[in-house]
Amino acid sequence: MKIQCLIVDDEPPARELLASYIEKMDDLEISGQCGNALEAFAFIQKYPVNILFLDIQMPRMNGLELIKSLQERPRIILTTAYREFAVEGFELDVLDYLVKPVTFERFLKSISKYHQYNILKQPAAIENREEAFEKAYMYFKVNKELVKIFLREIIYIESIKDYVKIVTPGKSVITYQRIGYMEEKLPENKFVRIHKSYIISVDKIVSYNNEEVNVNAISLPIGRNFKQQFLRSLKSEIS
Repeated sequence: MKIQCLIVDDEPPARELLASYIEKMDDLEISGQCGNALEAFAFIQKYPVNILFLDIQMPRMNGLELIKSLQERPRIILTTAYREFAVEGFELDVLDYLVKPVTFERFLKSISKYHQYNILKQPAAIENREEAFEKAYMYFKVNKELVKIFLREIIYIESIKDYVKIVTPGKSVITYQRIGYMEEKLPENKFVRIHKSYIISVDKIVSYNNEEVNVNAISLPIGRNFKQQFLRSLKSEIS
């Protein structure tokens, strides 16, 4: 089944350029084109969309407002001439951010990210999942910068009220995010929540007992409500 793409932009030349790129790809298909966000909102309620190519600056309702209005979101690739919206876009969990004029090479990188996301989140051959995981990364807002962290480097994540601390061998970063969001977005075969305040990398486990887990020489508590989930995760990894 082909990947359904919806193009949303109030400028016809911009829509035509993206359409020409999509038509070059055997696994992509244009499900629709919309000239504004309101049309796109109605389209998404009726038809399947896997990738939404979305302009930001549009009349009546901009692209970021459209994203916030969607309860069930496709993977979103923002397309805009304005770089200053990048941080807000990534905070809304967009897949990628393309600055106009979009080159075909840059377009292909976005499509590669889409395939990478699907490999990590959906059942697939173990070899493919492992290869994708080695390359997978996320951006986190730290002060006024977006910091890139490879998922394979994460040792554990700690909740600090409305923030999380992401700990890797080389550095730790603190970003404004809820731990529940992180639990949802991280691949469940690689990360497990062991406590209301902690998510750990399964690959980094050195040892454990009924009360705590040792990850890279760091001992973290196992919450009573998370113990069964933790044990199931280890069992599935062994099997």
